[in-house]
Amino acid sequence: MKTGLFSVSYAGLWGQATLPLPEFIARASRLGFESVMLMGKRPHLSPLDATPELLELLREALRQAGVSCDAIAGYTNLAPSSAAEVPAVEFQIAYVESLARITAELGASVVRIFTAYQSESQDSQALWAGVVTAAREMCDRAAAHGVTLAIQNHHDLALDTSALLELLADIGRPNCKLGFDAWSPALRGEDLYEAARTAAPHAVMTTNADYVRVPRYRYRPALVNYERQSPDWVRAVPFGSGFIDYPAFFQGLRDGGFDGLAVYEMCSPLRGGGGLENLDACATTYLEWMRAHGLAAGQSVERPAS
Repeated sequence: MKTGLFSVSYAGLWGQATLPLPEFIARASRLGFESVMLMGKRPHLSPLDATPELLELLREALRQAGVSCDAIAGYTNLAPSSAAEVPAVEFQIAYVESLARITAELGASVVRIFTAYQSESQDSQALWAGVVTAAREMCDRAAAHGVTLAIQNHHDLALDTSALLELLADIGRPNCKLGFDAWSPALRGEDLYEAARTAAPHAVMTTNADYVRVPRYRYRPALVNYERQSPDWVRAVPFGSGFIDYPAFFQGLRDGGFDGLAVYEMCSPLRGGGGLENLDACATTYLEWMRAHGLAAGQSVERPAS
């Protein structure tokens, strides 16, 4: 598999250190990654800021670092707006089309998208149909740039693996694939091996991070006791030290025929904090885990100084 580092990890969104993209690209290379996935919004690569000059700067940074950009991460929620007169889904179709153009100009081939969050007031069937229609148009517009869309299994709609495959079939576009991750299936109790093996033929990438579950309780003075709260708090930890069974997940991907892009992300508050030293150490730990499990080439890894 080809290992990548997601720029969201160094975007400062959860208290991490913030790096501009050229510096992030150079850092990913020094740490030993073959590829980067760039965040398609500010402070990194928003279409509003993607001038020809910026794109040339990024292409040069990629050349100098000797890494490729294989994907750009879009941020979509295809649920209808609460203000019916605002064409929120149309805005997002235009956004994804812009990302597809930028993706092609950087030599990448994949734009990551999400489906939709749900609310009690929404009609589930209507929401499903709307997501299918929007995704089809996004795919058709991305195809003009030679770009594939990868649906990541994080948002509410079509979250279970079986539902995700139903959605993919309904969209019915050859350039609509999956960005299939272990995080959501693990939290919801799916069999990770079977989920990964089933999704693998349709996947072009997987984004990886590890977590621990932290139980929550509330004190009840009248009972002189504690009441269990649900759900657990979930916290990001160095790769391989959490509850997600990644050996089973990756075995399922491999047995299903996947040999694509595996991207590491730090996209929530992280044990050890958001300083550069901890971010680099966690990124290096991911690469070392992947190499130890025969999932990555033996690229040079720069172990950050202690």
